[in-house]
Amino acid sequence: MRDGKLSSHRKVCLVRAHGRAPLPARDFNVETPRWGVSAVPTHLFLQISRQARLPNGQNVGLALDKCSAPTYAYAREKSGGHGVGEYVFVAGDSFEGRTAMGKKVRMTGGEIVTECLIRNRVPYAMGIPGHGCLALVDAFARRSSELRVIQVKQEMSAVHMADGYYRVTGRPLAVFTSIGPGAINTAIGVATCYVDSTAVLVITGATHTHMVGKGVLQEIERSHDADFPSMLAPVVKRYWRVTDPGQLPSIMQRSFNLMTTGRPGPVLIDLPMDVQADSAEVELDEPGTRVPLGKVKADQDAIKAAARLLAGASRAVILAGGGVRTARAYQELKEVAEHVGAAVVETMMGKGVFPADHPLFGMHAGSKGTTIGNKLTSTADVLLAVGCRFADETTSSYRRGVSFSIPPTKLVHIDIDSSEIGKNYPVEIGIVADAKSALSDLLTDLREVARPKDYGKTPYFAEIQTLRKQWWDTLKDFRESTRVPVTISRMIKEIREFLDRDAIVVSSSGNVQAQLLQEFPILVPGTNITSGGFSTMGFSLPASLGVKLAMPDRQVIALIGDGDFMMTMQELATAVQYDLPVVVVIANNAAWMSIQDLQMAAYGKDHAYACEFVKKNGEVYTPDFASVAKAFGSWGTRIQKAEEIKPALKSAFSAGKPAVIEVMVNREFPYSGGPAVGWWDVPIPTYMKEKRAQYEAARAEEDLT
Repeated sequence: MRDGKLSSHRKVCLVRAHGRAPLPARDFNVETPRWGVSAVPTHLFLQISRQARLPNGQNVGLALDKCSAPTYAYAREKSGGHGVGEYVFVAGDSFEGRTAMGKKVRMTGGEIVTECLIRNRVPYAMGIPGHGCLALVDAFARRSSELRVIQVKQEMSAVHMADGYYRVTGRPLAVFTSIGPGAINTAIGVATCYVDSTAVLVITGATHTHMVGKGVLQEIERSHDADFPSMLAPVVKRYWRVTDPGQLPSIMQRSFNLMTTGRPGPVLIDLPMDVQADSAEVELDEPGTRVPLGKVKADQDAIKAAARLLAGASRAVILAGGGVRTARAYQELKEVAEHVGAAVVETMMGKGVFPADHPLFGMHAGSKGTTIGNKLTSTADVLLAVGCRFADETTSSYRRGVSFSIPPTKLVHIDIDSSEIGKNYPVEIGIVADAKSALSDLLTDLREVARPKDYGKTPYFAEIQTLRKQWWDTLKDFRESTRVPVTISRMIKEIREFLDRDAIVVSSSGNVQAQLLQEFPILVPGTNITSGGFSTMGFSLPASLGVKLAMPDRQVIALIGDGDFMMTMQELATAVQYDLPVVVVIANNAAWMSIQDLQMAAYGKDHAYACEFVKKNGEVYTPDFASVAKAFGSWGTRIQKAEEIKPALKSAFSAGKPAVIEVMVNREFPYSGGPAVGWWDVPIPTYMKEKRAQYEAARAEEDLT
């Protein structure tokens, strides 16, 4: 250190921020301003030259803090926010194993939460102020230049918005609510995050600690004082009830560690009103000093065994689930598949982890899947499942031979969550590991045990191409239909042809989601966002806003049904307020049509009931969503013909503001949806004797052992 600045060239020791042993000293060229230490802003990022790289080869930025010799500087990866690593640069000959902070300061609970959010690089807090979070929101206001509040119009949407943001960045956001109804409104969003394994920090206002059990406004206390957290307990990884502001530094640190490591998921901090306003003397460590580094590594003997098994397979299939997306293991997946010539079949949460225009793409299996996907997975000799749950829709409700035949298929299952391995199918080899790490290790061992397969010349490869063509031929009548109103299949086809390759597509439960799974090619990995195992309606619009917030320069489109749209349509106000120009395409069939189609498919056409939106006189009813959009300040139009879709998309994306395209789609079964494949266990009432007998025969083929 000379005159309060690092010298332009000196030996610097790179130390992991949590204080493990230093890495070997290296030379770094460091560019610094000509300020003394006392003048350096607390979190000023400086650029290090090319020689200054982290062990993984990524460039870093430097942040200097006021400190005494030896001089400490915090390095944070600038790689898009995925897997953020924090390091300490120590200028000098010794390392004392402590951070530069180390000072106790008096802060309110609200200030502690705010400071921790900022230090963990959380740029947004989504929510609605209320009396139960007044002091917390006031603390946000004091740091508004560093932590921006997004005013959603319903708290469920706040969670969906944070969820969408996390899925494309890998960085969690904060959601805040008042006590009572506002807190409970988060339940559907939180459950969606829990089932789909996405991280969000939910902070809810709660009863004053000195008034619990009195039944104050919006307290739930009849069975247990201030009992709101019990409602979310099944759908969070952990919850905390805070009773003193001095607990918050530890709780905030633990919440970030827990929700972002292992299998990601939401966490809840229930924060009483008085704790938000009371103060305590606390010492705040830099986040990097308490962050667990590294990924869960696979057992290497198991990896070697898996490599030998795959190398000897003639009909290898990789079933790629949402864990591949969470780990961003796209390249590793592709290289493993190409090395052994394996077909890649995706689950719903895994859709988009493998390029749909790759010749090894085997599409999707299950009851909402494809004929090619079910054929490949049910006849595989070796199945490598990565980051998936084998849920009922993927497995055709476990009916033997429909989607899977395990055994005789030999299953290698890789998952970060040990509870998923062996839960629904017996495994030949079960591997607990991060998907990216495990696939990388597997690729290394595959290269040692076998040369890359010339898969393009194999009969199996030719079969994959034939099966894929047969599937597209099956859809031809739907996708090339000239019917008016247009079919959803034709609508999807026109949209895919218009969009950029890397456009991000957001969907949620209903016919549109099912047909996107079957028919919409995702060409760039990571560009499909959908509500998965919780099958949430109302997800698409707010989630697309979170995506657009994170990716302002990308095309972001929400494809949803009218029933779905009406659950969160108020968030058009949020889109307009914050200038988030997403494009929303509503497939309007004036019904909860996916359920009506299911009624007719399972019970018969005369059993459609309570799904269509009709007036007393039998007239079909629908709001004019294009006009509704305009009333919110969005661009809007209503169309019904296939040839109108691309011009409408062009106008919508060039409107410069949120846009809604209301597409009146065909309501005639089966053109109201897509073809059903596989099997799904939909119980048939006993009074439908013939159908019930068929159902019981099929159910007898389920293997639930």
